[in-house]
Amino acid sequence: SFWSAGSKCLCLFTHREFGWRDPELPEVIQMLQHQFPSVQSNAAAYLQHLCFGDNKIKSEIRRQGGIQLLVDLLDHRMSEVHRSACGALRNLVYGKANDENKVTLKNCGGIPALVRLLRKTGDVEIRELVTGVLWNLSSCDALKMPIIQDALAVLTNSVIIPHSNWDSSPSHHNDRKLHLHTSQVLRNATGCLRNVSSAGEEARRRMRECDGLTDALLYVIQTSLGSSEIDSKTVENCVCILRNLSYRLAAETSHGQQGGLEELDGLLCDANGSEGESSGCWGKKKKKKKGADQWDGVSPFPDTAEPPKGVQMLWHPTIVKPYLTLLSECSNPDTLEGAAGALQNLAAGSWKWSVYIRAAVRKEKGLPILVELLRIDNDKVVCAVATALRNMALDIRNKELIGKYAMRDLIHRLPGSSSSNNNAMSDDTVTAICCALHEVITKNMENAKALRDAGGIEKLIGIARSKGDKHSAKVVKAASQVLSSMWQYRDLRSLYKKDGYSQHHFVGSASTIERDRQRPYSSSRTPSVSPVRTSPNNRSGELHITVDSFFYQMQNFLLFFNIHQGPVPPPPSQPQPQLQAQASPQAQPQQPPSSAGPPRDPREDLRMHLGLKSTGNYVDFYSASRPYSELNYETSHYPASPDSWV
Repeated sequence: SFWSAGSKCLCLFTHREFGWRDPELPEVIQMLQHQFPSVQSNAAAYLQHLCFGDNKIKSEIRRQGGIQLLVDLLDHRMSEVHRSACGALRNLVYGKANDENKVTLKNCGGIPALVRLLRKTGDVEIRELVTGVLWNLSSCDALKMPIIQDALAVLTNSVIIPHSNWDSSPSHHNDRKLHLHTSQVLRNATGCLRNVSSAGEEARRRMRECDGLTDALLYVIQTSLGSSEIDSKTVENCVCILRNLSYRLAAETSHGQQGGLEELDGLLCDANGSEGESSGCWGKKKKKKKGADQWDGVSPFPDTAEPPKGVQMLWHPTIVKPYLTLLSECSNPDTLEGAAGALQNLAAGSWKWSVYIRAAVRKEKGLPILVELLRIDNDKVVCAVATALRNMALDIRNKELIGKYAMRDLIHRLPGSSSSNNNAMSDDTVTAICCALHEVITKNMENAKALRDAGGIEKLIGIARSKGDKHSAKVVKAASQVLSSMWQYRDLRSLYKKDGYSQHHFVGSASTIERDRQRPYSSSRTPSVSPVRTSPNNRSGELHITVDSFFYQMQNFLLFFNIHQGPVPPPPSQPQPQLQAQASPQAQPQQPPSSAGPPRDPREDLRMHLGLKSTGNYVDFYSASRPYSELNYETSHYPASPDSWV
C-alpha cells in the first residue's frame, strides 16, 4: 500500500468513516508536485511499487504525465527524492513492451537529466539506479545514439574508468580488484554500453574514439583472469563491447585504410606455396615479387615495437592472449561466445593486422583451445568457435594444423547417424561448421583426404541430400559446396570410388553450386560478427518496493545475438537485413530484441531467425567444467614450437 511504502504524510488520503485508504493513481501522480519533498519521494516510491511487473499501469502513468514529473524530480535538491524517482523510472522503462515509455522519457529530457544526476551525485545507490535506468533505456534501438551522444563520456569517465581501476597506481590494484567486479554501477554501465555498441558504424566509431574506454574495458578483463570473477556479468559485458568494436575495424578505422596488404599476400596462399603458383583446380596464380620487408609469418610482428594505446589495443596481437585465457578458463557461455566472436572479427579479411592476429593465435597455442570448445554442449558457442576457426584457416600454417588435428572434431559436430547428440544443433551452427570445413580443404588436398578419412563425406552427403526435410536450404548449400570442392581433387577420386561414391554424390545435388564454384575465390570474404544486440537481461531489472527495501525483478534472459555473413565462399555482395533474436556484430541492420515479461516464457518471444546465427536461447549462469571429448580417438602430444599444435 501507499502507507506501507513509507509515507509519513498521514494527513493525506484519509477517509472520515472508514479510516485510511490507498490513493488513486491520479492522486499519486499529482503528489509528485507536492511542496513537501517527503511527499514527493513517497509518491514516486509508490508509483515504483504500483508499476512493478504491470505494463498496463506503466502505460497509464505515461498517459497521465507521470514520466515528465518524475524526470523533473531528477534535478531536485534532495537525494531521497532522486532515489525514489530513479526507482520509479527504472521500473517504468523495463521490458520491451514499454519502449513507448522509454521514448517518452527521452522526449522529456530524461537522458540529459540522468547524466547530470550521475555526474553530481556520490550516493552509491543513486548511481546504481541511474545507470540501471540507462541500461533499460539502451535496449530501445531509437535511443541508442541519443545515449551515446549524451551519456557515453560521463559513463566512461565517471563510472567505467574509475571503477575499473585502470588509471590508478599499482599499489591500489589488489585492494580494489574484488570491488571492481562486484560493483553494480560498473555492471550497469557496461551493460548499457554493450547495448548501444550494436547501433551501427557511427556508434562504433564514437566508442572507439572515446579516450580510455577500450583501455578500461580490457583492464577489467585482464584483472578477472585467474579469479572467480571471470564468469561475472561485468566481464561478459566488457567482452561483448570489445567484440562489437572489433567488427569491421579495417574498413572503419584510419589505420585500416592505410596500406599494408600486398606484402602479406603470400600468407593467404594454399598450404604449399609452390602449389599456389602451379596450375590446379583453382587455376594459375601469379607469383608476387617478394619485397625486402615481407613478413614471413614466423618472425616477430612488424610495427609492434611500441605498446598499443587506446583503439590500437583492439587489433594489436597482444589482445589475443586475454581472449584465449577467457576461452580456456571461463564457463559463462555468453563470455565464451563473445571472446570467440572477437577473435573471429579480428581474423577476418586480409588486413595486415588480421594476418598478425591469425598468427598470434597460433603462436599462443590458441588453436587447440578453440577446437576444444567445439566439444562444449552449447550451440551458440560452437557456432562462434567454428566461424572463428574458419577465419583462422586463412593462415596457411593454421590451415595445416586445423586440418591435421581438428578435422575429427569438426566432422564429429556434423549431424549424422553416428552423432545423435547433435540433433538439436541449429542450422546456423551446422552451416558454420560446413564453412569451416570448406575453408580448411580449400587448396589443401591433404586436408581434403583427412576429411574423407574422418568419415565426413557420408555426413555431408546426408546433409546435402536432405532437400529441406531436416535442414534449411542454406545448410544444404553449405554442405554441397564442401562436396563440390572435394570432387575437384582428381587424385582423390580413386579413394572416393573405393568408398562407393561417384561424381553424382559430390556435384549432382545443386545446380547453384556449380555457378558458385566458378566464381573466383577471395580470401578476404571472411565472416565478421555484427554488434552485440540488446536483450532483456541486458537491461537493468525492475525494483519492487516493500515496507523497508526494494526487491529486484530478476528476469535474466541471457541472450547473445550474433549475426554472421552468408555462406563462404561466396558471401552475398551486399549484407542482407536479418531478422534476429542479443548481442553480437555485423553490417546488417540491427532489429529490436524481444522482451517477454511474466508470465510468458521469454524463449517464445525470442525465437527469431538470423542470417547464420542461432536463435536466442534462455541461458542461466552456470559454473561447470567443460566435457573434454566424446570422441573415441587418441591425440598425440607434439613438441612445442611456434607452429606446433600443443
